[in-house]
Amino acid sequence: MNIRQFFLVVLMSVAGILVGCSSNTQQVMPTFKVSEISGKTITQDNFKGKVTIINFWATSCTTCVKEMPKLVETYDKYKSNGLEFMALAMSYDPPMYVVNFAETRKLPFIVAMDSDGSAAKSFGKIQLTPTTLVINKQGRIIKRYVGEPDWSEFYQVIEKSLAENS
Repeated sequence: MNIRQFFLVVLMSVAGILVGCSSNTQQVMPTFKVSEISGKTITQDNFKGKVTIINFWATSCTTCVKEMPKLVETYDKYKSNGLEFMALAMSYDPPMYVVNFAETRKLPFIVAMDSDGSAAKSFGKIQLTPTTLVINKQGRIIKRYVGEPDWSEFYQVIEKSLAENS
């Protein structure tokens, strides 16, 4: 393998990794059980028949903190059309940090804790934050974003999903 071939292989590998940052998928939403910061239990049944955004995040994640106002704006924009939203804090995030963050920023959607990491595991071993999932009315994960989404594309995916029949 010459140097040119080597760099081509490296370039193709990097391109493959980057393409994985935003992907289409048809995974069915798995079963899960998490606790909302109020103590209420949340499961996949809370989202049946609804377009749902699940955002895996952490208070220590600078991109998560940066994108949260835009996620609030997104929820406010589409909630009257039936959008459900859950910010799901990672297992390593201290519960008091999550509660403080949610309360001081008056997050208007469900904020829950994945205390044992089982939800992140059931959604495909999610480790990187933020990871945002768009789930359609049929309960299929139709888009997965790792990192901050392309907002115009994100809105298009939400709008298309909300417009679809159940």
